[in-house]
Amino acid sequence: MVRRDVQEVTVSIGESLEARAFLRLPASAKGLALFAHGSGSSRHSPRNGFVADVLAEGNVASLLLDLLTPEEEVVDLQSARLRFDMGLLARRLVAATQWAIGYPALKKLTLGYFGASTGAAAALIAAAELGNEIEAVVSRGGRPDLAGARLAHVTAPTLLIVGGADYAVIDLNRRAAAQMTAPCEVTIVPGATHLFEEPGTLAQVARLARAWFAQYL
Repeated sequence: MVRRDVQEVTVSIGESLEARAFLRLPASAKGLALFAHGSGSSRHSPRNGFVADVLAEGNVASLLLDLLTPEEEVVDLQSARLRFDMGLLARRLVAATQWAIGYPALKKLTLGYFGASTGAAAALIAAAELGNEIEAVVSRGGRPDLAGARLAHVTAPTLLIVGGADYAVIDLNRRAAAQMTAPCEVTIVPGATHLFEEPGTLAQVARLARAWFAQYL
């Protein structure tokens, strides 16, 4: 069920494809964060919905969308192949961003990305592609390393948030940050595992993201 303060919109994701998305648009919004979720998640993710609510409290709008079609999601659940096709996901995020730029209610807002898990890599590749169109990127438990050589081409200030108990991903994020030329910070949330399911940890993520977007959007 869609909340009354959330609009459901249809977004172009390129290749003659459209996706359903949830748009939160505070009356005083000055920026928009497009969400690129990770594998096995969707626009219905309660974690991303919670973060979007906290962003709205800071006058940051959000667009939660699915970068795979329902048919592709079924295939991916069986093969886990498409979730790692960073090129495909990034192209669709770029298309969704271009849709947002042309959408009347959003076209005056500055733009940022919030990426989770593998979605963070897609967000960084898209940010590298769009250059100055993207003002900020936040990653939650992300795999920025999957963006490869495109990391060096990202111009948007980037915040990489990692759980303190997500040991392998901490290392991957630090290595990715070392490859970036844009302002970049790695922030560790103590005691959190990959999905930030521990009490209070997701709230810390949301506050960190809100502060980052408030600064750069």
